[in-house]
Amino acid sequence: MLHEYVGNLHCHTVYSDGWGRHNDLARAAINAGLDFLVVTDHNVWVQGLDGYRLHQDQRLLLLTGQEIHDPTRQPQKNHLLTYETGQELAAKASDPQRLIDAVQQADGLSFLAHPFDPPAPLFDEDNLSWESWDVDGYTGLEIWNFMTEYKGLLTSWRRAIYYAYRPDLIASGPFPETVARWDQLLAAGRKVVGIGGSDAHALPVRKGPLKRVIFPYEFLFRAVNTHVLTETPLTGEVDIDRKRLFLSLRRGRCFIGYDLPASTRGFRFNAASDEGEAEMGDTLHPRFGVTLQIHAPRRCRLQLLCDGEPVQGWSDRSQAVLTVHRTGAYRVEAYLPYRGRERTWILSNAIYIRSAK
Repeated sequence: MLHEYVGNLHCHTVYSDGWGRHNDLARAAINAGLDFLVVTDHNVWVQGLDGYRLHQDQRLLLLTGQEIHDPTRQPQKNHLLTYETGQELAAKASDPQRLIDAVQQADGLSFLAHPFDPPAPLFDEDNLSWESWDVDGYTGLEIWNFMTEYKGLLTSWRRAIYYAYRPDLIASGPFPETVARWDQLLAAGRKVVGIGGSDAHALPVRKGPLKRVIFPYEFLFRAVNTHVLTETPLTGEVDIDRKRLFLSLRRGRCFIGYDLPASTRGFRFNAASDEGEAEMGDTLHPRFGVTLQIHAPRRCRLQLLCDGEPVQGWSDRSQAVLTVHRTGAYRVEAYLPYRGRERTWILSNAIYIRSAK
């Protein structure tokens, strides 16, 4: 039995360009129903604040990572989310491969942040996409970034104000360019873990009569999250639990859930073959076919893909079973109607089917 924990892996505090302190973010995450939160301030590793935060019968594990980039490069590119390094690594940001190597040497995890990040020239926002695609050794990609998606909608002040007051209408899915890059890497035989995050800053904005926080931490923590599945439950001991969460994250035993339309808790994607059973992130080398099983927490539209190519879809279903024989990286997408349109609801990580040994 797997144990599911929901958290947000990308947010900022007053230590960089956010507007809340660690305890403010923890309180918002508890109110949003999260189990863990990882603060990733820009180019600063904040020590001494990791631990459980408790409120009544709820607890939240708050941990610290970093979002590292080279501030001397204009426009800024190659933002890297790093976790569990135990040290400050921002000095290595000028060379992305050197930085990723340093994370590996520290036994940490690294994810390319908002790989496709379009400009918003009306608001003096540069293109912050990842450019150094010749690097290797990273854990995965941030497939879905809520605030970057909002940035992609900033084509006029009118639209910016509209979505500031209706943030529930922003998210429809990750940028196709990011998903295409992910599938390209998977099809090339790479194991690349996909995560989602809010990129929360809680920025206060004043423009004429408009005075509003863009966007409150609690709202963002109810939106795009990463659900991590562990083999054993969390214990309440910080050092034990952080290792369990990040071990599963490293393995790809997780999925991205857009929890605002409906909770994605309970989604499962697994496989069975003559070689045994597999979960997301696992690899099978079967002699015969592999039976893939999908379970969603409610009826939705399901799509199974192999190396980015559609294999089969199901409408208005909460479960699906299919036996496949082709090798490749299989993943699932789920879609749900919300606020007048169909939106991406769930993105699984891959189960890897390789040739028999």
